[in-house]
Amino acid sequence: MTCRKQLRSPSSFSSSFARRPGVLLLVLAAALSLGGCKRSDNETSAAAEPAVAYGGSMRMKSARLEAAAPPAPAAATASDQAQDAPLQQRFLAVRQELNIEVPPEQLADAWGKVRELCGTLQCELLSSSLLRETPQQPGNAMLEMRVAPADVDKLLGGLAGVARVVSQNTTSEDKTAEVIDVEARIRNRIEFRDSLRLMLRDTVTKRTMADLLAIQRTLSDTQAELDAIATQRKVLEQQTSKQHIQVQFTPARTLVQGGRSYNPMMRALREAGSVLAESVGALITFLAAVLPWLLLVGLPLAWLVRLLWRRRRTKAA
Repeated sequence: MTCRKQLRSPSSFSSSFARRPGVLLLVLAAALSLGGCKRSDNETSAAAEPAVAYGGSMRMKSARLEAAAPPAPAAATASDQAQDAPLQQRFLAVRQELNIEVPPEQLADAWGKVRELCGTLQCELLSSSLLRETPQQPGNAMLEMRVAPADVDKLLGGLAGVARVVSQNTTSEDKTAEVIDVEARIRNRIEFRDSLRLMLRDTVTKRTMADLLAIQRTLSDTQAELDAIATQRKVLEQQTSKQHIQVQFTPARTLVQGGRSYNPMMRALREAGSVLAESVGALITFLAAVLPWLLLVGLPLAWLVRLLWRRRRTKAA
């Protein structure tokens, strides 16, 4: 940059000073600007010479610093942008509980059909149980599954084809905040782990054996923490990517209605046998409780009464 100013002769200056008093101020400002331009040009040229002389070494140092610097600021910027951006995906853990009724003789068949249907869909069977009906207790069955959202309607349609749905409860839990927190922790741990690996690979910086061991120990702890967080993320993915469905099978019960069913006489006749059995049982229980005391106290008392009666009879004779 070159500053050029045209100055007039001293005679013209003197005449102009006499005519215009304000011209003096303009001349002083021009002189100051000319000196400043020359000084800045000199400083720029002086600063450019070392840069040209040592350009190679400066480029090598900057490249080395860029290679050794951890990528934390860029990642932090990306995480800040991700937090500032609006949430477009929600992570919901959906759970459904169904209770279905089937005829007692078709309980095992219905349970088996629903289990086979789960095998043909994007369905993961978690647990299953079957208890057949016996004279002492009614039968029941249970299936617990994780089903992809696209196949939930197919599974429910299959349930409606083999049994009657009595009740259905659906609950959902928002896991979005937990998923975002876990993913952020994973990114931070990965960046910290990569920085520690770069420190171990750095052969320029001189470190003692204690420093290297401390870095290695911190790296191992960071990797273990990263594995635990990754496992937690997989669990959250299982909970949010599929719906948890629990199906409870119960045998249908027939309700007998009519006047005869509630006749007090018929009911008394039906209950007479049970009442008699309960009375006999109570008598047996009473005898079992009293018999030892009769043997222990009753026999000596009977012998004493008999002895006194004989003496009295002998005196009377």
